[in-house]
Amino acid sequence: MTDPRMSNLAKLLVQYSVAVQPGEFVNIRYFGSLIAGMPMIAEVFREVLRAGGNPHIQIHPAFTEEIGYLFFKEATDDQISFVDPTADLLVKEVDCEVAIACDTNTRYLAQIDPERHTLRRRAAKELTELFWERCGRGELRWVYSGFPSTGQAQDAEMSLEEYEDFVYAATHADSGDAVERWNATREQQENLVAWLDGKEMIVISGDGVDLEMSVKGRKFINCCGQGNMPDGEIFTGPIEESVNGRVKFSYPSNWYGAEVHGVELYFENGKVVEAHADKNEAFLLETLKTDEGACYLGELGIGTNYRIDKFTGNILFDEKIGGTIHLALGAGIPESGSKNKSTIHWDLLTDMRNGGTITVDGELFYESGQFKI
Repeated sequence: MTDPRMSNLAKLLVQYSVAVQPGEFVNIRYFGSLIAGMPMIAEVFREVLRAGGNPHIQIHPAFTEEIGYLFFKEATDDQISFVDPTADLLVKEVDCEVAIACDTNTRYLAQIDPERHTLRRRAAKELTELFWERCGRGELRWVYSGFPSTGQAQDAEMSLEEYEDFVYAATHADSGDAVERWNATREQQENLVAWLDGKEMIVISGDGVDLEMSVKGRKFINCCGQGNMPDGEIFTGPIEESVNGRVKFSYPSNWYGAEVHGVELYFENGKVVEAHADKNEAFLLETLKTDEGACYLGELGIGTNYRIDKFTGNILFDEKIGGTIHLALGAGIPESGSKNKSTIHWDLLTDMRNGGTITVDGELFYESGQFKI
């Protein structure tokens, strides 16, 4: 029997997050284990049909757990760099995209040479940039969501049942009024975004962080379930050359199958000039060499989802934790005004709940994980 919460989540993604309209071309992009994720793929497919959309399922070996390891291990450089013409067509033509992730083994690419990941990202550079440009112009609506799996539950140190409860609570799919709750989130966060409009200088201080950056002319985005699910954050793209200071992130990051601990970055005039990590430093340094934009910040985000109060190792959830901030190396979101371009977008997370502060144009905006305005 289908878990009604899974059906609720599929409806939420299709009807609310991307609001599929009759006749629209809808891409369902999948990452992870095909076997574990097929029930959710089927539910989203069903909901797109019910909404009158024309669904397409996109599964690339580079992101499929069952064959992704073989792809990166056995493929030649030319094969890794090959850009599927159908992927180019999709980015140019789709009206909406629903992306779903469900890994049963979140470390399946951990032993792959980081240079091979870099090669793949460079090959997809033009498509990545075009995707974000179309989103920024309002031509492409998208949402990225997770589906509970045993691997993610293990990372979160929960049973599968506990993790399912956690996921469906974070998305409000466990309730009969999920859309109303996300609309309430939008209204609450709009007050914060409105207050930040027109502000210029941000100073972030706390345990392991001492940064300043300009956001003059940039826009804070209200994230309320129409880009990520779960959601709950506000973010902007800092002026690229304005970031100065250092940060040592509180939490590890699992990215492209590599778990990187203790990431510490030093910025001068926007660029990372020194970088360290307690674990997998070589992966960090190789990623920073992906392209010029990889050494600059594309995003400053503040988590506002206080239903997510536990670190799970899944950045989709962790970056929304109420009381944390995240900084993304690489590509910025054009909607925010960011001009930084890169084939990476790597979110790194730090806790602000133990005395951390954010000061905006000299006024205390945020302290110990709570907004003060």
